Amino acid sequence: MSSETIELTELPGLESPEPRSELQPGHFIERGTQRRLMLFAGRSHPELAHKIGEHLGVDCGEVTLKTFANGEGYCRFEESIRGADVFLLQTGSVPVDTHLMELCFMAQAAKLGSAKRITAVMPLYPYARQDRKARPREPISARLVADFLQTAGVDRLLTMDLHAGQIQGFFNIPVDHMIALPLFANHFRTQGFVGGDVVSVSPDPGRARMAVHFGKMLDAPFAIIHKTRPEHDTAEVTEVTGRVRGKIAIMGDDRIDTGGTLIAGARALREHGAEAVYVFATHGIFAGDALEKLGEAPEVDAIAVTDTVPIDPLRKPDKITVVSVSSLLADTIWNVFSDESVSAIFAGENQLF
Repeated sequence: MSSETIELTELPGLESPEPRSELQPGHFIERGTQRRLMLFAGRSHPELAHKIGEHLGVDCGEVTLKTFANGEGYCRFEESIRGADVFLLQTGSVPVDTHLMELCFMAQAAKLGSAKRITAVMPLYPYARQDRKARPREPISARLVADFLQTAGVDRLLTMDLHAGQIQGFFNIPVDHMIALPLFANHFRTQGFVGGDVVSVSPDPGRARMAVHFGKMLDAPFAIIHKTRPEHDTAEVTEVTGRVRGKIAIMGDDRIDTGGTLIAGARALREHGAEAVYVFATHGIFAGDALEKLGEAPEVDAIAVTDTVPIDPLRKPDKITVVSVSSLLADTIWNVFSDESVSAIFAGENQLF
């Protein structure tokens, strides 16, 4: 046996390591700056999702959505979403319940697929008008929808022109609220509707603050319509507060459903001497025969709505103009993705309640 001594440092794997600087303790470990924004569209409004994608410079991701013969829905992402910032666009259009469940399926599938963050982009929040118990033994459906989304795995919500501000309090996650008011102000200003000959009209006292703000955008005064609701989707105007005689009245609301309330308000403005009545609303739902009814209503000169919900172009009357919110939604999505301020897009004026 040789008496030669073998140094341990000469054995394979035990070489002396390269000298390195001493590690300094910190509050985080840097992994790099790679982040992925992925946009997926539900079946409620794929056209809007593709417009948003064009503004962002990204294609909508591949996702399979279908309905089985027994009426159950199915969802599967066809590409990896692991570690991605996933945005799911699904608006509250008809059929509302089907689209709501589809969004929940997409959110849970993204959660189980290890998405880093899941943001639901819902331009029209479903059940927004059922935000309180107006009568005994009624549900607070807007709160239940919030529970659905959070249980499904949604980490953040982007929505537009909520019917009531307290809906944001139904969530334990961040809610980014967008408004379409600047788009409508630009729409009417380009038509020359500005100054003292114009009056901004609130359809009810609850949206008076919105009417005041819109009036400032047009350098115009404001008025308020007082009404009662004897039953759902029915309104009776009782009084108009403010000077509308000889003026061009521009009445704004968050949504148009059957159109009955809108026509009743326009008729009251005409009876009080308004020279013309223009209407705008963020969500043009137009349930039933609302499009035909509004198209034939002589009390209303023109209507402007956004594309938060799809509108059948074959049924749309000429007096209705659609203003797209795709660029506004794209800017908001980008700011959320890049951790920048959303309210800065609206100069801090995106809370009008």
